Amino acid sequence: MSLVNVLVALAVVALILARQFKPQQIGGGRRWWLIPAALMFFAVKDGGLVDPHHQAASATLLGAEVLIGVLMGVGWAWTSKTWTEADGTTWTRGTRATAGIWVLGIVLRVGLAGLGALAGIHLGTGAILLALAASLLVRGAIMMWRIQSAAPSYGVAAAGTVRAGAGPARQMWKDRV
Repeated sequence: MSLVNVLVALAVVALILARQFKPQQIGGGRRWWLIPAALMFFAVKDGGLVDPHHQAASATLLGAEVLIGVLMGVGWAWTSKTWTEADGTTWTRGTRATAGIWVLGIVLRVGLAGLGALAGIHLGTGAILLALAASLLVRGAIMMWRIQSAAPSYGVAAAGTVRAGAGPARQMWKDRV
């Protein structure tokens, strides 16, 4: 278990949780995939993703960990509220359901770690970083897809965003800040 991996995982989770329930602007040009790519790098750089003494079982646990991460990313993206301002900027904010997704994901991950410990399987922090990267990557991809199909909230189209025959802009939820 690398101290660097532990610190990276804690820093990313703290950053995510601190920003989770504040409205944040989403930009289509942002490099939303950079943090997941960095997390994947840290996850694989030291090796040890699979326990050499229990290869099949640890690979199964690693797959389950990444699957939970992917499902968390999907749940996180679909429970986040999005809206588009009159100027065309798109915003997002987590909800109570989003917090529930996080709690459920953490409980499932702790359960997997417990199962692995009972079986004598050591996954290390690389599995956590890989699952976190999967969550962020899936969430980012879904959010980018969601905002590309979003119209401005107040029926005022931003320059260059109206497609021919698209009809009137649809009202989206807006959090009062």
